Amino acid sequence: MGVTGLSVARFLASSDISFVFVDSRDTPSSLAEVRLTYPSVETFLGSFNSAVLSNLDLIVLSPGISPKEPVLQEAQALGIEIVGDLGLFLAAVEAPVVLITGSNGKSTVTSLLGDMALQSELNAGIGGNLGVPMLDLLDEERDLYVLELSSFQLEMMTPSQGAIACLLNVSPDHMDRHKTIASYVSAKHKIFSGASVTVTNRQDGLTALTPRHINQRVIKQITFGLDEPTEGHFGLKRINGEDYLCCGSESFIKVDDVAIKGRHNMANALAALALGTALDLPIVAMLKVLGVYSGLAHRCQSVATIDNILFIDDSKGTNVGATVAAIESFGAENSKNIVLIAGGQGKGQNFSDLTGVANRFVKHSILFGQDAMLIEQSLQPWTNISHVDSLLAAVDLAKQQAVAGDIVLFSPACASFDLFTGFEERGRCFQLAVLASYSDRRALC
Repeated sequence: MGVTGLSVARFLASSDISFVFVDSRDTPSSLAEVRLTYPSVETFLGSFNSAVLSNLDLIVLSPGISPKEPVLQEAQALGIEIVGDLGLFLAAVEAPVVLITGSNGKSTVTSLLGDMALQSELNAGIGGNLGVPMLDLLDEERDLYVLELSSFQLEMMTPSQGAIACLLNVSPDHMDRHKTIASYVSAKHKIFSGASVTVTNRQDGLTALTPRHINQRVIKQITFGLDEPTEGHFGLKRINGEDYLCCGSESFIKVDDVAIKGRHNMANALAALALGTALDLPIVAMLKVLGVYSGLAHRCQSVATIDNILFIDDSKGTNVGATVAAIESFGAENSKNIVLIAGGQGKGQNFSDLTGVANRFVKHSILFGQDAMLIEQSLQPWTNISHVDSLLAAVDLAKQQAVAGDIVLFSPACASFDLFTGFEERGRCFQLAVLASYSDRRALC
C-alpha cells in the first residue's frame, strides 16, 4: 500500500480488474485511505503467507518487496504470473518510451531529458522512480514517456517492445538486497530487453551490452563519455583551449556554458543529448535547456559560499559511486581542497573505492551515523578523520576545518534511514545547518 501499490490499484480499478491488497505491515500508513477509496476490496495485512494466493491470476509486485520472498516462490510454483508496475505500463503504453537507469545520475538525466522534450513542445510524461508513478502517467494521452527506473523495478522487467534504453553507470549499490555485484549488474542490464536504441557509457564497461543482451530489435547503439568521441557518439572535445560537448566532429556547447556543474554532470548532459538525438529533438531546444537547467535538489546542489568556502549538498549521494563521482567533480588537482561529510546506513557496501579519491582530494573527513567506522577503514591514513554524533555537529566542525578556497562536500555514500526519513530530510537539515544560526537549526532539524 505504498506509492507504487496505490498507483497500481488506480490503474486496475480504471480497467475494471478486481484486485486485493497485500501488505506485510500490520498498519500501513495509507490503510485509512485504501479503505475509504476501495471499501469493497479485501486487504491482507501482516506477514506474508500462502493464504493470500487463493484465487489469484496475477501478482503485481511493488519494488520494495524482493522477488525471493518465500510466498512468491510458492506463487511461481502454482503458475501465478508475477509482474511489476513496469510490466503493466509497457503492456498498456502506446507512445514512444525512454527508460533510464544507472547507479547515479538517473534522476538528473530523466528530468533533463524531460525538460528538453517539453522545450520541444512535446506532451511528455516524466516519472517512474522519480516523481509521478508511471501508471499514473497513462491518465492522459502523451507524445512521449521518460521513465527513471531503479534496479528493483528492473528485476521484474518484461521486454519493452522498442523503447530507447539508457544505462548511465554501474557501481555497487543495494548490496543488502542484490547480495553480489553480478546480481546487481544483471538487474540493471534488463533495461536492454526489447530496446530499439541503447545509450551506454563507453568509459564504464559494466554498462556495455553483452552478446546475450543484444537482440535483433536493437537497431542503434550510442555511447557517451568524457573523452573525445567518434562519429555518431557523444563526448568532450577541446577547441582553442576550451572544452565543448559534441557529437563526433560536431561541437554543440561549451562546458562553461552548461548550467549544471561538475564533471559527472557533463556526463549526464551528454547522455541527455544522446537520448534527445535518438528522439530527434531539435538541437536548439536541447541546448537552451542545458544553458538554464540548474539540477535537482540535494544532488551536488550549491547551498552557499561563506567566507569563500563553497558548501555542496549531495544528500542524494547514497552509495560509494555517487560520492566518488562528487569528489572527483569538485576536487582540485594537486591540492586537497575538500572537507567531506559522510555516513549513514551502508547497505552492505564496500567503501574501499573511496581510498583513491580521498588520497587525492580530501583534506578532512567528518563521519557520523551507523556505519561511520566502516567508512573510516577505507579513509585511513589518507585523510584526517573526525567522528561526530550528528549532522549538525558535522557542519559545525566542517566550518572550523575549511579555509578560503575549500569545498565542504556533504556526500554521505550511505542511505539516510538511521537518522532521517529520507535523503530529502537529510539534505534540508544540512542546508539549514549551513545557513541558519545554531539556535534556529536546532529547532528546525
